[in-house]
Amino acid sequence: MVSALLRLTARANTLRHLSPVVSNAHRLTRLSSSTAVASSPVLPGLPSVCKQLFDAKARKGMNFADVGKAIGRDEIWTAALFYGQAKPSPQDLAKLSEALDVPSQALNDSLGEHWWPTRGLGPDPPQDPVIYRLHEGVLVYGYPIKAVIHEKFGDGIMSLIDCKVTVDRKAHEKGDRVVLTFDGKFLPYAKW
Repeated sequence: MVSALLRLTARANTLRHLSPVVSNAHRLTRLSSSTAVASSPVLPGLPSVCKQLFDAKARKGMNFADVGKAIGRDEIWTAALFYGQAKPSPQDLAKLSEALDVPSQALNDSLGEHWWPTRGLGPDPPQDPVIYRLHEGVLVYGYPIKAVIHEKFGDGIMSLIDCKVTVDRKAHEKGDRVVLTFDGKFLPYAKW
């Protein structure tokens, strides 16, 4: 019991010294709309136009699927763009400007041809419960998944560059289920 208390105390002390994403979490702007499933934090370090995108999405009462449909992209890719994790084309930016009434100049200045995403957001381990559960899933099932990939495909990895991620809802008698699909290309390790 004493060791558990020491771990909790150490954890609390660690959290006080983490990045602004964690230590100032109570100050993060939360935006939502009646059609959004959950609020979305605008994280420090994102291009400034990302907050405008979240604001415009909320103002229009749209969800990521709506915005994605308007710009011809998947909802997960669209959400990744809002979080600065996807690289838009000039056509994506033009359609986004039209769909959300965000000035195209602001989008091009922040997310245009000169801009490249720095992928990977937030603290590690994650603090958000949803993101932490995904992290926990990899901790628990990562090696079993790796072993099954090797058994079925051989020595290699699943690409997250050539990958489509979907989130679906499935009715279940004990409560609705979240279905996550990572549809990634298999990449065998090269031999030389």
